[in-house]
Amino acid sequence: MLAPRAAASGASRYNRPMLWVKSLHIIFVTSWFAGLFYLPRILVNLAMVDPASTAERERLLTMARKLYRFMGPLMVLALGFGFWLWFGWGFGGGWLHAKLALVVALVGYHLVCGAMIRRFADGANRRSHVWYRWFNEAPVLLLVTVVILVVVKPF
Repeated sequence: MLAPRAAASGASRYNRPMLWVKSLHIIFVTSWFAGLFYLPRILVNLAMVDPASTAERERLLTMARKLYRFMGPLMVLALGFGFWLWFGWGFGGGWLHAKLALVVALVGYHLVCGAMIRRFADGANRRSHVWYRWFNEAPVLLLVTVVILVVVKPF
């Protein structure tokens, strides 16, 4: 029998510590995604900089580097709290396998962004701002898919 408070809230299989871990996971995922949405936008602007405008290029590179360094710990915390949820409370199912595959893709996307910053810093970028605009859409599509998997649990 459920305790009255648990029954009233519908939280039968959840306990308070798990809800704290889930809250922190959501907070750090949201924060990480803010960076994943904004960093490629900086890359779009870098790709559009006139080669003669070194001050603008350096300012954008500095912004990109600082944001990337800030995003790293957010990613680690998001992943850490996610794994804590998975291993601590035993969530499972096909939806989770699909979500984990997308999380691996997101980590790869994050690392590719770092490599792109290094290419810009080395003057080795060969892609257009249009390419970066399309690249900027990937985290949006991944986020939509992950949210649907987690909320709907279609399989």
